[in-house]
Amino acid sequence: MKRPVDVVGAAAFLDGHLPSVPRLAIVVGSGLGALQSALADAVHIPFAEVPGLPATTVAGHSGAFVHGRLGDTEVLVQAGRFHLYEGLPLDVVVGPVRILARLGVESLVFTNAAGAIHPLMQPGDVVILEDLLNLQFRSPLGGPVREGEERFPDMSDPLDRGMRSVLREAATALGVGVQEGVYAAVSGPAYETRAEVRMLQRMGADLVGMSTVPEIVVAAARGLPCGALSLVTNRATGLSTTSLSHREVLEMGRLAGDRVVSLLRQAAPKLGQSGEAK
Repeated sequence: MKRPVDVVGAAAFLDGHLPSVPRLAIVVGSGLGALQSALADAVHIPFAEVPGLPATTVAGHSGAFVHGRLGDTEVLVQAGRFHLYEGLPLDVVVGPVRILARLGVESLVFTNAAGAIHPLMQPGDVVILEDLLNLQFRSPLGGPVREGEERFPDMSDPLDRGMRSVLREAATALGVGVQEGVYAAVSGPAYETRAEVRMLQRMGADLVGMSTVPEIVVAAARGLPCGALSLVTNRATGLSTTSLSHREVLEMGRLAGDRVVSLLRQAAPKLGQSGEAK
């Protein structure tokens, strides 16, 4: 059996190399590297330098913790993430969330690239996640209970209502149209078949992707409030006349990622408040 991620050692390493520990951390998904580019006074620490973490293997994920200022708000950006489809243990996939919690981060915002299933969601749209479907069929909470985690966290409202409200208010202030929806996480790395997309529609999914849900489950077990944003990069299989590719995902992230950056910059001061976002 592979050794679990050394959460305590990794957090101590980051604590010794970061200028400070911000209240707010933001996890950046595929093609959304514009966020780390928007940080002032950035300090980069590659994943591979953190004890117990591997380097990322997916294009569009730079693989580093980046400390800096987003507008006037101090943040810690997790630039890239790990995925089950990389052949990594689930413990590694959610390891950064456990490390951030141990470090002392008080709230999290997750971002990802997603395929749209809902008929009103189109490439370039930004969606505030309101609920989740775990179709990876594995829980990151299996095995011994980790220190500071609850065995049976309540998942009836996994995405903090206060943070969702802050994100909606920020979008209104910017004049950016956003929608809300349900995100389904599948294991990948192949894109879904047409039959699978029809199944997801019947199950109530508005979006589909290959990440985020295990991380939110761990955040819930740690009692960390979190919000999540999806950037729609494509219509799901069978709902578009074009074939799907990771290149398309990265390109849409490049073209529309600034919308996510602007929204987070506007919302960050309130998202970074201690405890529930007000």
